[in-house]
Amino acid sequence: MPYSNKVQDKTLKSIADASHIPFWLDDPVRPAPEPALTKETSTDLLIIGAGFSGLWTALLAKESNPNRDVIIVESGEVATGATGRNGGFMDASITHGFSNGLSRWPGEVHTLLALGLQNLKEIEDTIERLNIDCDYIRTGDIDMATEQHQIEEMKELLKESAPYNTNFKFLDRSEVQAIVKSPIFIAGLKKPDTSLVNPAHLAWGLRKTCLDLGVKIYENSPVRKLEEEDGLVNAHTQNGRVRAPRVALATNAFPPLLKRLSNYVVPVYDYVLMTEPLTPAQRNSIGWHGREGVSDASRQFHYTRTTTDGRILWGGYDAVYHWNNGFGEHLESSRFMFGRLAEHFFQAFPQLEGLRFTHAWGGAIDTCSRFSPFWGTAHHGKTAYSMGFTGLGVGATRFGAKVMLDILDNKKTERTELEMVRTMPFPFPPEPLRSIGIHLTRWSMEQVDRNGGRENLWLKTMNWLGLGFDS
Repeated sequence: MPYSNKVQDKTLKSIADASHIPFWLDDPVRPAPEPALTKETSTDLLIIGAGFSGLWTALLAKESNPNRDVIIVESGEVATGATGRNGGFMDASITHGFSNGLSRWPGEVHTLLALGLQNLKEIEDTIERLNIDCDYIRTGDIDMATEQHQIEEMKELLKESAPYNTNFKFLDRSEVQAIVKSPIFIAGLKKPDTSLVNPAHLAWGLRKTCLDLGVKIYENSPVRKLEEEDGLVNAHTQNGRVRAPRVALATNAFPPLLKRLSNYVVPVYDYVLMTEPLTPAQRNSIGWHGREGVSDASRQFHYTRTTTDGRILWGGYDAVYHWNNGFGEHLESSRFMFGRLAEHFFQAFPQLEGLRFTHAWGGAIDTCSRFSPFWGTAHHGKTAYSMGFTGLGVGATRFGAKVMLDILDNKKTERTELEMVRTMPFPFPPEPLRSIGIHLTRWSMEQVDRNGGRENLWLKTMNWLGLGFDS
């Protein structure tokens, strides 16, 4: 069933009082920020950005070499970027899903799957070892079919993935309804290697560990300029400077300090709602006691999950691009997008009519043309970057951090030898072609969902070129 985009007045009432602070960050345990950088200093390793990419880089660097001096400089506060704005899905995939990895690196799929599973296991071990209280749970994720053609696509994916021991499982309508009671879910494909987490709590736990290990973190200290001088890289903030022989850029969707990277990454805005806690009767009306992660199988898909205090998170569907890589806080709230998401929610769960949303927020995703991370260097190898996670960075950023450290330490490893690591995505064209292409692709994806899965010539051409756009 294609979702209706006509928003009713009663739906708008459900979001009328919602806070636009991300739910994960609206928490009394949120730590007070570390002081801003107000001096000139130096370090062995400078990390720019204190989201998952930066925090994992710092932790891994200190654990591998406790004597290495490490500084993190963050423009806002820890986790206030994409790290604290996502749905809290932690997938084992480092390629933005099995199909994307298979289509781009068929000769490396076995290795990429194994590295992804290893990365997820090491994250689990770290959470347990450091005793980070972040509501981590390995639940699996279910892609839900809402149209008959999606069932056929799921069965094709099962055949395609069978040689790779992915353990995907097809669920018929009765099995799906036994898990989540929604009138629009007619079948599902369960993928076992996905977890749920409170992303802010995980980030704050990593932050505490980094500080305990001696990492210096300067918050509210945006870097204005990077320049190479006398064999070092200088990072200038408004009131300070850091000099370092090695720099890890972990800024993802933020406007890049290396201007050429704006050709490879576009910020697209994703929006999310969080309900009030469900009553026992409301919870029984939908089931969902296993807390599985859920996505619908449309091209413009929703993702949804429950929280430990009985709320439902509902996000996705559209990914909004603004002219010339538009970016900023003014784009993080959209009454139109929130209203449409709420309307879709009640189409999926009509038995929850009258439920209200307490939080509604948005955030930028660092999208690249291959939908998965890429790496590179600048300043004669002194600076490394990892970006382009396209919404699946909660787990994959740790793998990205390990690659950055390999590169900066001049280590030849299994990771650095991957074709995925050694190659770059296709760049996006300049404006106005960039906006025209992205908006045409978004429109075409919506038409696929309304035309029984049939792609138009534009999408077929994009697939042939290895390009595209994924909401």
